[in-house]
Amino acid sequence: MAPGPGGTPPRSSVWPWVLAVVGAVVVVFWAYGPALNGEFLFDDNALPFSLPNAAAPLRAWIGQIRPVLMTTYWLNSRISAEDPYSYHIFNLIIHCLTSLLIFPMARRLLEWSGAEASLRNLLAGFAALIFLLHPAQTESVAYLAGRSESLSGLLAAAAFTVFLYRRQKAVSWATVAAILVLFGGAVLSKEQAVVLPVLLLLTDYWWNPGFSFQGIRRNWKLYLPMALGAAVGVAFFWNLILGADTGGTAGFGIKEFTWYQYFFTQCRGLFVYMGMFVLPVNLTADWDFRISKTILDGGAIFGLVALVALAAAAWHYRRRFPLAGYGYFVFLLLMSPTSSILPIKDPLAERRLYLSMFGLLLIVVDVLSRLKVDRRALGAACLAVALAAAVGTHARAAVWANPVSLWEDTVSKSPNKRRAHFQLAYAYDQQQRYGEALAEFQKTAELGSVTPDLLVDWGLVYDHVGQMDQALAKFQQAAAIHPTAHIYSQIGMAYAQQSRWVEALQALATAEKLDAKFPDTYVYRGKIYLNANQVPAAIQEYRRALEIDPTLEDARHDLAIAEGRLRAGR
Repeated sequence: MAPGPGGTPPRSSVWPWVLAVVGAVVVVFWAYGPALNGEFLFDDNALPFSLPNAAAPLRAWIGQIRPVLMTTYWLNSRISAEDPYSYHIFNLIIHCLTSLLIFPMARRLLEWSGAEASLRNLLAGFAALIFLLHPAQTESVAYLAGRSESLSGLLAAAAFTVFLYRRQKAVSWATVAAILVLFGGAVLSKEQAVVLPVLLLLTDYWWNPGFSFQGIRRNWKLYLPMALGAAVGVAFFWNLILGADTGGTAGFGIKEFTWYQYFFTQCRGLFVYMGMFVLPVNLTADWDFRISKTILDGGAIFGLVALVALAAAAWHYRRRFPLAGYGYFVFLLLMSPTSSILPIKDPLAERRLYLSMFGLLLIVVDVLSRLKVDRRALGAACLAVALAAAVGTHARAAVWANPVSLWEDTVSKSPNKRRAHFQLAYAYDQQQRYGEALAEFQKTAELGSVTPDLLVDWGLVYDHVGQMDQALAKFQQAAAIHPTAHIYSQIGMAYAQQSRWVEALQALATAEKLDAKFPDTYVYRGKIYLNANQVPAAIQEYRRALEIDPTLEDARHDLAIAEGRLRAGR
């Protein structure tokens, strides 16, 4: 085992490496090609770039949560507005840069583990290629909302690379500053990077001769400010941890299950992540993974025993297999923010494997470094595996190219997941495949509670096919559950479609009472007045709607028509 930093890779011609990098970039752009013109999907539509305030200045985009990430989205909005292409290119560039860092990270650790010098570049290159082309990375790259994972991973990997390649064993203040800046950027891209200090501590301990705390004591000037920064980060994101800022989807305040039930579930889930790394054949955007309510439920106890046994083996054989043992603990550590005791409503998501995959790759390259095979044969085999991974990623990227293909794939793999059917129904509606949309809405209702948002979207499909009685029934059912201005405005429009003007105006009056700042109420009332040739009243309604939301093109278009009629009448 090498005693920490020091040494440089042997010099060789730079051109083979340039050609290798160019070739890898060409392959990865082919692999992700189907998704590069993909649409905004799922949570993308809740991000600022797809909302009415997308044209707002940078300060309006940056809030308490993930300001570094939001800055990158803001840059995309200035480049291509609502065209997703530049967003996808940014995602792919971020992924390429992270993969590029995997090479020096893996190579340094192979060096410290005592791997044969002639194999270090080959195995580090293989690790970087698999990280670049693995199908399980598709969600973090093809899904625009997945950028939080890849950007945070890039900055954390950069900080780790600086740490590994410092000039002296004891970090200098310049190195401390560089690591802290990158660490801060990683945490402000996604909170789970808060475990980076623990990764550096593990590294300093594991690769110090004799597995001692000497390296940690020597680098106190790094760990003290990082510990303080991590504490500040926990305080800063405390509402997120409690679940107050996540809409009930994460945090200790989640109602669906407790922290210890989530832990039992992750004792099984961690092996699913290992399985998707080894054989990524059943990937899905929405895993249907049952919660283990007790330690015995679903075999959680066997998962826990296996995890502890693997940890014990990694520790026991740490001198004989230092890289594999270290890789196992790195995997557990990097997975811990999302896959330990902090509850998240979705217990599994492929994007959580993004940077954690590095730990599993270290285990793989440790095993490969011990094979007694010809170096060229090993290189050919590694290249074949990487190309096979690229083919899998190409197929997976095609799934992520549009909402219908994504949710059809998800429904086929998670047939009992209500959300998947709901999203597929909405995707069919957007593509005007109304019959299929109605069938999916029916299936959604059968799989769980009937909610107002389901009923409204369902009613809108009936509206699109001209079945106004059914549309009105769905809207009224939604209003009975939770009356809102949006729902009553839809009821008003349904009545208007049936020329039931009195009932339509009554429904819109109810909408106004529920929320006087809901602009669609006035747009719909303006349409009714315009249809009745009450032009001045219609103009008043449209202007009121535009005072609330100046971006409403429908109101602006109808206002121009109404003003034209008024001028013609004069």
